[in-house]
Amino acid sequence: MTLQLHKSSIQKHSKITITGSKSESNRLLLLQALYPELAIDNVSNSDDSMVMSKALSSSSVEIDIHHAGTAMRFLTAYFASRDGRDVLLTGSDRMKERPIEILVDALNQLGAHITYEETHGCPPLRIKGKTLSKHKVTLKANVSSQYISALLLIAPRLENGLELTLDGKITSIPYINMTLDLLNQIGVETSFKNQVIRVNPKINGLKTKHLTVESDWSSASYFFSIVALSPIGTQIELSSYKQNSLQGDSVLVEIYKAFGVQTKFDTNSIVLKKIEDVTSESLEFQLNNSPDIAQTIAVTCLGLGVKCHLTGLHTLKIKETDRLVALQNELQKLGAKVDITNDTLTLYATSIINDDISICTYNDHRMAMAFAPIALRTSLNIEDHMVVSKSYPTFWDDLKALGFKFSK
Repeated sequence: MTLQLHKSSIQKHSKITITGSKSESNRLLLLQALYPELAIDNVSNSDDSMVMSKALSSSSVEIDIHHAGTAMRFLTAYFASRDGRDVLLTGSDRMKERPIEILVDALNQLGAHITYEETHGCPPLRIKGKTLSKHKVTLKANVSSQYISALLLIAPRLENGLELTLDGKITSIPYINMTLDLLNQIGVETSFKNQVIRVNPKINGLKTKHLTVESDWSSASYFFSIVALSPIGTQIELSSYKQNSLQGDSVLVEIYKAFGVQTKFDTNSIVLKKIEDVTSESLEFQLNNSPDIAQTIAVTCLGLGVKCHLTGLHTLKIKETDRLVALQNELQKLGAKVDITNDTLTLYATSIINDDISICTYNDHRMAMAFAPIALRTSLNIEDHMVVSKSYPTFWDDLKALGFKFSK
């Protein structure tokens, strides 16, 4: 279904509560499956986290995770380490095109038994769970951090823990550190020195049995964009956020200073306020550690008539869609000139934005949400708008509360 967004303006002061981080939630749900005594608060209400939770509690032989890429990677490692558990792990048509060979090879090196049911290197996977006694493995360091985190999360339940060597330049370090920090919080001993990560086995009781998930910074990015595109003085309060966040996308605080957005931390919330108009004609951001906010930043720059050059985007090609191609297609519809390579995007400044364009979302929640703020500049249509449920089911309700106007 298509949602028509009318050209809108928002209230001067607003407050929004955002659900728990999908990234933290999915990691903690897997740890809870390994350590059932662990209790979790503020779990994400996203489709991905619900799929993850359902799969972990399922006794079915075939488990379908639909579009949930994180779940596919984490569950591959989880089921491979469950002795005696035989599972066919499958997903959507797009999921069957997404590569997973690097993770499968690493798990098989540790002693797992995983084979491909259809296309070599991609889901669906036939997994025969085993006790994994080997503990040393090497991965290319520039792969998705989810491959690395999948191995780290099961490591404390392996007989001999894990020694993971990363070969080359490491990408998405914040997500690796997030995983290690969560392990540390429940009492798992880890180390990350040079290119080697070690995780000790953890058989006995947990150090902490109750954890609260921080709200999702990726979801907050759309409100940073909204404030940036609003008049000076506009502010939105978001809860619940920590100044010392584990999430890589918390870099938004620094990045959006360039767009005139000030962030103040107040107990468990942040207040975003537009304090000045953007002063630079051209901006450049290295997003190696936070590629999920690239779409939001590009759309913000389009709305402000600012050129931007974004780098470190190579992992976007294997997401729900090839996000670089998708971004180029949809930005060009709106009137922008966009150049892309395998890991960069350059958007050239334009003062004209086309009206009533239909934005294709490519089964990608972030395409829908990243383009929505442009309704502060022009009317547009968002196709398959409920794709947002993958990570942020109440997104449209929250935009309506801010003052956005739309019709179906």
